Formats: sequence, C-alpha cells, structure tokens
Amino acid sequence: MRILGIETSCDETALCLIEARGTFGSDFSCTVEGQALLSQIETHRPYGGVFPNVARREHSKNVVPLLRSVLEQVEMAAPHPTDISTHENDLEKLLTRESGLYDQLLPFLKTHPKPDIDALAVTVGPGLEPALWVGINFARALGKAWNLPLVPVNHMEGHIIMSLVEKKGSADTFTMRAYEFPAIALLVSGGHTELLLMRDFGVYELLGQTRDDAAGEAFDKIARLLGLPYPGGPEISTLAEIARNRNLPPSVALPRPMLRDDTFDFSFSGLKTAARRLIEAHAPLGDEMRSEIALECENAITDVLVAKTMRALEMRDAKTLIVGGGVSANKHLREELNGQLSTVHRTFLVCPPEFSGDNALMIALAGYFRALKKDIPNPETLGAQGNLRLY
Repeated sequence: MRILGIETSCDETALCLIEARGTFGSDFSCTVEGQALLSQIETHRPYGGVFPNVARREHSKNVVPLLRSVLEQVEMAAPHPTDISTHENDLEKLLTRESGLYDQLLPFLKTHPKPDIDALAVTVGPGLEPALWVGINFARALGKAWNLPLVPVNHMEGHIIMSLVEKKGSADTFTMRAYEFPAIALLVSGGHTELLLMRDFGVYELLGQTRDDAAGEAFDKIARLLGLPYPGGPEISTLAEIARNRNLPPSVALPRPMLRDDTFDFSFSGLKTAARRLIEAHAPLGDEMRSEIALECENAITDVLVAKTMRALEMRDAKTLIVGGGVSANKHLREELNGQLSTVHRTFLVCPPEFSGDNALMIALAGYFRALKKDIPNPETLGAQGNLRLY
C-alpha cells in the first residue's frame, strides 16, 4: 500500500510517500520512496515562538512545492495534461481559507495526472488549529481530485510509531523493532508531557500528564530568560553539556516539581518561576553561571521525567518503554533512561534524534496502520482538533 503522509501541525511543513506491507508486528516493513520538509524555525525565531497564523501562511506557500518534490523523487511528476474541470469549483471552496493555495494547486493538478498512491494520511491534531487546517484542506483537495481515501492521524500516535520502527541498512527501509506489551509511552515535546499505558496499537490509557507547562515548553521559556535563541531546548542542552564536561561544582539549585507525589502527573511552571528568580538573583549572568543554570534546569526536568517513568514501568509491570516527541532527542534524558532501564531489564525504544521532531514519515506510518484497521471516515467530517487526545 502506498501512503502519502501530510504534516502541518506546527512549524514544519512535511510530506512523505511510503510503500508499506505487513501487519502491526514482525512482518511489517516499509520503504520511504520520497520525502520533503521545510522548517519555519528561522521565520518564527525573532518572535521567540510560533505564531499560528504565520505558520498557516507558510504551510499554504510550501505544500505544493513539497508535493512536487516528493513525486519527482519517485518519477511520478512527469507533466501530462489532465482534465479536472469537474472538480474546480469544489477545490476552490475547499481551499478558500488557505491564502494562495488554490492558485498553486490548480495548475499543478491540471498538468500532472493522478500518481500511483492508495491513500492520504493527514495530521488532524493535536497542534495549532490554523496550521492543521492547511494540511487537512490540502489533503481533502487531493482526495477529491485524485479520488483517494483520507486517513486522519493523531500526531502523538505518529511519535509513538516512529519509536517502534527502525531503519535497516543503508536503504530507506524500516521494519518493526522487537517489543512486548504492555508498554509505557513517555511523550515529551513543546506541547505535551504525558505517560500512557499502551496495550496494543490504538489501545491507550492515560496515566499522567502535565498540569501546566510541557517539558519542551519549560525548556524554551527558561532559555528565553537566559537570553538564548528559539528553540531553547537544544541551546540549554548545549550549555548543560559544557558545564557537565567541565565538572563545574553545583552552585545553584532548582526544584524537582511533583517528584515524590503519588501521581504520574507533571508540573513545570513552578520550575520556570524558580529559574527566573535564580537568574534575577545572579544578574548580570556570566557565561559560566549561564551554563550552570542550564545544567541545573536540564537535570531538574530529567530527574522528574525519569523518576515518574520508572515508577510507571514498575507499577504497571510494563515490558517496554517507548519515548517519543522532540524532547526525546535530549542526550542527557536518553542516557539517564537507558541507564535506569539497564538495571531492570526492560526494552527501551526511542526514535533516532533525526526523527524525533515533527515529520511526515511518522504520519504516513500511523496512517498505514489506521488504514489496515479500516479507520477511514468521510473526508467531509474531518476537521482540525487542536487538543485531540489518544485516550
């Protein structure tokens, strides 16, 4: 089955075409036939965060060129006159909210025939709703013009699936990694920090979640207080590594919120407030103090994430830990989890750092497994769900 994944949930515009086969198990394999991604980080960097309507504008500008790029990679973009006159009015209505997208897509569809694709998978949430709508309406337009089914995908399920597969050899082929259920999934990103119990594909139980700021959000906010550029997580990690390598003696301390309470919930807004007071108390910051605060911030967030996750594994007798989301790329977090898991003999599945951020491969993969379950609704019912849940 060939699936085209479309991802526009935040500030990455991404498309990926895969050919997949097998079930949700050891017989699964897929080949990435084409993929393209454009990041908006530089666009949003001056604002210190993502502006939803700016993201929407950029997605509308980028999706057609990325589609062309993906199809060219698999030689499916050879120009050929195509009659889509019966769909023009419908396409214009579908794309009326997406500035300039209809004007780009119509000429493309008129000069390119339907490619050899079986279905379209598109992120419907969670995420920024103005950004999500671009991908959804783009997918609906393609589905209408090419008579293809649409598979709605939960962005967070994409992160889980991305951690369950691994690349084989030098080719862009992925297979399912060895795992056992039940599993604990730790999802950590700029907008999410949650622990889930996973009993099978699509069967999730919420154990705990952040009550305020997500871990990635806390990294970004504290980085801003330290005068570091957006996105702040990698910047804090870089400074923390410098302090760690220098063996700087700890001269500052930050709290570990909710570390010892009896829930699996998280809270990082208090950590941000404590960091602000610490930064104000030591202003103006020198390079060494900035690195020490970054180190303590990374240690504090990691300590809480690791402690809660290990407790969930033990209390639910889970056999596998799955870690996904942008913060999963944090080297210190990965090392601490790996060290703890090595003593309790649990399987540790975390995606390679290059796939930890938002990408369309994870959407295509999740879409494939949803398609196998015949989870294909009427495309007219699809809409952006900014707070969509897995459970």
